[in-house]
Amino acid sequence: MRTREEKAQMIEDLKQRLSEYNVIYFVDILGLDAKTTYALRKACNKSDVKLQVVKNTLVSKAMDQSSKDFEDLNSILYGSTALMLSDVGNKPARIIKEFRKKSEKPVLKGAWIDEGIYIGDDQLDYLVAIKSKEELLGDLIALLQSPAKNVISALKSGGQTIAGIVKTLSEREN
Repeated sequence: MRTREEKAQMIEDLKQRLSEYNVIYFVDILGLDAKTTYALRKACNKSDVKLQVVKNTLVSKAMDQSSKDFEDLNSILYGSTALMLSDVGNKPARIIKEFRKKSEKPVLKGAWIDEGIYIGDDQLDYLVAIKSKEELLGDLIALLQSPAKNVISALKSGGQTIAGIVKTLSEREN
C-alpha cells in the first residue's frame, strides 16, 4: 500500500506530464500479454510516444489540478487506462491503427489534442487523418511555391527577353 506522500508525488508527476504534452490519448490495453505489451511499448518508443499505465483515481486528480480543461474526459476513466503522450496529434492514432491489425487492443477511450476533446474508439480514423503541424506547414509551403514555379516556368519557356516574358504572361491571361 502506498503512503499519502507517495500518492501525492505520483499525482504531481502525472500533472507535470499532462502539462508537458499537447497530445494525450487515453487507451485501454487490458488483456495484452507481456510480449504484446512489450511490442506496443517498442512501437511507441520508436515513434517518440510515451506509454504509461495509470491508476484512474490518480490521473483524475492530476487532471483536476491541471491548468488544462480535462473535465469531459473524466467519464472515460474506468477499467484499465494507459496514457499515450506525444507532441504530434496523429502519431498515437497511427500506432493504435497499425497495432490493431494484429490485436484487438489498444482501444481508444478518448484523446485531448491541443484543447480538443475526442471521446470513443469511433474517433480513431478521424484522429489518424489529422495532419501534424509539420505536415500543414509543408502543404502551405507547397501552395506558396506553386505560383513562383509558374512564373519561373513562364520565364524559361518564353525565352530570356522581356518581349518573351510579356508574350508568355499575356498568353496565360487569355
